[in-house]
Amino acid sequence: MKIDKSVVRRFSLFDKMPDSDLEALLAQATPRRAAAGEAMFEQGAEATHFFLLINGRLKVTQVTADGQQIIVRVVHPGDLFGFARALRRADYPGTALSVIESLALTWPTELWPQFLDRSPYLAVSALNTIGQRLDEAHTRIREMSTQEVERRVAHTVLRLSQQAGRTEDNGVRIDFPITRQDIAEMTGTTLHTVSRILSAWESNGLVEGGRQKLLVRDSVRLQALADSSDS
Repeated sequence: MKIDKSVVRRFSLFDKMPDSDLEALLAQATPRRAAAGEAMFEQGAEATHFFLLINGRLKVTQVTADGQQIIVRVVHPGDLFGFARALRRADYPGTALSVIESLALTWPTELWPQFLDRSPYLAVSALNTIGQRLDEAHTRIREMSTQEVERRVAHTVLRLSQQAGRTEDNGVRIDFPITRQDIAEMTGTTLHTVSRILSAWESNGLVEGGRQKLLVRDSVRLQALADSSDS
């Protein structure tokens, strides 16, 4: 199946790549579609491919040694994911689960060096992506170590609204299904606690529809809550 370069040219990762290099990369790509609830790959499986998300949303989950499931990141259109080779791993460290029907391009893992060699700009962008994810991971670890739960939830909801928000008349809609359990797994707390917090926020007009496709009605007050002192 021939893939039109305009499909990926809209993503900043590829916007400066010469047509000839981009066409060569796309010639080696294979489309992969996943229905809602289907995994692109699973934790611990051999890392045979890496991916670029074209449409949809994914959540990457990990099961810890004590059996707890956590969501380590959300994958948005234009994101590379599953590039375990860059992390010097032979297996996938998490499971990439489609939240909604999703379409990705996939390449064999052994093409990762060639993928970077095609463009110095792409190599720098890929390294920046890895750095950004590490920074996000460190931020979440710091939040879970030092902040009370309501602030952690506020930071998480604000990040999601910035990364996947669609502006509406009465606020910013997180434009993919996000459950209270998902938020609990992102913030290292319980479903009961997240439900209590979101119900209070709904009563105070900060958010609306706290189960799926959450609407942030007052991002200013939510930011103030996120930045508030724990004292």
